[in-house]
Amino acid sequence: MDLFRWIATGLRDNLASRPQTPADSRLRVSNLTRNTVLATCMEVADTAAKRNKGLLGRDCLAPGEGLWIRPCESVHTFFMRFPIDLIYLDRKNRIRKLVSALPPWRLSACLMAHSILELPSGTIRETRTQRGDTLDFSPASSTEESSA
Repeated sequence: MDLFRWIATGLRDNLASRPQTPADSRLRVSNLTRNTVLATCMEVADTAAKRNKGLLGRDCLAPGEGLWIRPCESVHTFFMRFPIDLIYLDRKNRIRKLVSALPPWRLSACLMAHSILELPSGTIRETRTQRGDTLDFSPASSTEESSA
């Protein structure tokens, strides 16, 4: 097998083994450490187009909604219309950093993060979420999606 074909096969197999989220799926996000629910209707931004758009163009995030950006280690709130809470996660879904009520026109980063949750402002405080907590992601039930 030539070198090009060997590299291409390895890349294809690596991409195929990554867990894929269905295009329109929503997730329920639970804090296992605190036994609380952070979101019941979490969208996933796991493509370049979805990550680039993020929450731009929205007027707010309703309670229970959010956006999980992966992979990602920094975000901006330029052109946004409302503040958000940020939760930075490592590859094992442990919280590395928290940012509460980040207003529009700001930058935030955590170089040790693998992904970021964008949540309605106040979610971190209401759920008593802290650095070091572990989060769990599961499919949202259809009743949770329709109520959020």
